[in-house]
Amino acid sequence: MDEELGGISEEYYDIPPVKYEYLDHTADVQLHAWGDSLKEAFEQCGMAMFGYMTELEYVQIKDVHTIEASSDDLMGLLYHFLDELLFLFSYEPFLICKKLVITEFNTQEFKIVCKCYGEEFVIGKHPQGTEVKAITYSAMQIIDDPKDNKYEVFVIIDI
Repeated sequence: MDEELGGISEEYYDIPPVKYEYLDHTADVQLHAWGDSLKEAFEQCGMAMFGYMTELEYVQIKDVHTIEASSDDLMGLLYHFLDELLFLFSYEPFLICKKLVITEFNTQEFKIVCKCYGEEFVIGKHPQGTEVKAITYSAMQIIDDPKDNKYEVFVIIDI
């Protein structure tokens, strides 16, 4: 855990509205997320993945972990960001996130730093959704259109 929860201000317990949906895809699922900025669309995509793995209303904010992702381009950055989140869930501490806050979103150097708020996934407390095996580049799309205020991402996850 990065921080003691006693040091977390009340604002971090406020959960943003859901801005994602699941689209059918042969043998997999496509995450479609959007936001008021590309950063928010990335955060929402991460939350969509966690929402597919369990029902998020059962998750409490007890721990905070920081992840970092980097790449050579924007699609690679989205891929590595989601892959880091999946790793956080798949290995100790088995963190299931209730909220993601990207604190650094650099689209010039393609780097993300993100605070992940949640708790250890516990069978019995958290309903088991579908296991996410991997993130894919297949049909990945990033819509970054500031003039039309349109920020969306589409990612197929292997289930």
